[in-house]
Amino acid sequence: MQQRSRLYLIASIIALTLQVFGQSTGDILIKNGTVITIEDGIKEQTDILIRNGKISQIGEGLSASNITEIDAEGMYVMPGIVDAHSHIGIDAVNEATNPVTAEVWVGDAINPFDVGLYRALAGGVTISHAMHGSANAIGGQCETIKHRWGDLDPENWRMKDAPRTIKFALGENPMRVHGEGKNVAPRTRMGIEQEFRRSFAAAKEYKAKKAKAGTTGQMPEYSLRLETLADILDGKIIIHCHSYRADEILMLMNVLEDYGVDKICFQHVNEGFKVAPELAEFGAYASVFSDWWAYKFEVYYSTAYNATILTRNNVITSINSDSRELIRHLYHEAAKTQRYGDLTDNEALKLITINPAIQLGIDDRVGSIKVGKDGDIVIFKGHPLSIYGTPQYTIVDGVVRFDINEDPDDIRVDVDPTVEIPAFYEQSVYDHEAEGCMQGVSTHSHQH
Repeated sequence: MQQRSRLYLIASIIALTLQVFGQSTGDILIKNGTVITIEDGIKEQTDILIRNGKISQIGEGLSASNITEIDAEGMYVMPGIVDAHSHIGIDAVNEATNPVTAEVWVGDAINPFDVGLYRALAGGVTISHAMHGSANAIGGQCETIKHRWGDLDPENWRMKDAPRTIKFALGENPMRVHGEGKNVAPRTRMGIEQEFRRSFAAAKEYKAKKAKAGTTGQMPEYSLRLETLADILDGKIIIHCHSYRADEILMLMNVLEDYGVDKICFQHVNEGFKVAPELAEFGAYASVFSDWWAYKFEVYYSTAYNATILTRNNVITSINSDSRELIRHLYHEAAKTQRYGDLTDNEALKLITINPAIQLGIDDRVGSIKVGKDGDIVIFKGHPLSIYGTPQYTIVDGVVRFDINEDPDDIRVDVDPTVEIPAFYEQSVYDHEAEGCMQGVSTHSHQH
């Protein structure tokens, strides 16, 4: 009897969730906000009208009847944050059975119950790139997902018509998993290069046999792995490559040039600052950590100025999380570029909005506030680059998916910047800075 009651309670909760969040698009009017458009400047006391999940109007004095309305007076309104490197919504992300597993696909394993997705929404993240892991030289295909929390159908989490992407990896991870762990190639960095060349050569041969099949009548044996690799050669799939060292980054660009592939975003790319002009010339993108390094030997050498150096060299750069914790405050990670490199407010915010959208091939739909784009919006109390900034509402396709006022299971205390810091705490921070333990702390100095 007790078990039956528990099941009834669970069913009731699910039914209520579906009732509230079942719709995938909605209508909403945001009033009187300071709108950070990203591509068209900042608009004070401005309204945004979202109809059927799309931004239909931006201006002052907008009105609409029978529609949800949010008063954003005194708050900042910006595009939903995009995370170009995440593993939330999935589990057991490495198909580590072969150095090349291009046939597998993360999209078949999205888990809408993962609470990390809700916590990401609480941090203003509306889209993430759910990625295969880095155990393989050529891993599985990834999935760009919308954070439609409350929708229990995994199919609805996929961002429809988003370009296909795939995970590559350089360096220690595939070497350790395959060479050291299984005594199969690749054991060395040289071996990783040959995995790429061998795979692309096989895909070219497969394509050629298919092309000749019309005259010979002999189709090659179907291979989803080779079909996927052939699509990479044809520019139908964007490569996202786990990378750290500058020499390996140059190596892969040389391989791709030999095979006519030009769609790549280097992930992590900790030594990207060493080869920034080469990345720009190739047209490669870079998705970086703000200040993570030295957690293993091949990542020993990096700098918190990496994002700024790449940006100043005209490499389209984003800051990602690769973490269930960092995804909750990517706006803080972006703010660190003002401590290390002095990027402008807009340059810093581009790192978590339009730039990752470009890297995922979805910038025509998201990444800035513009009429016709998806109604993905986050509303902040306090400037998003301030340490006091806090997301209040996160809206996906015109539906409020996070509302801080309707979040009873969490206890949130607003920090008052006007309250004097106790002397003992101030001294403690000073002591830690002297020891180098405060590396990467955001100190957004602009007046907001």
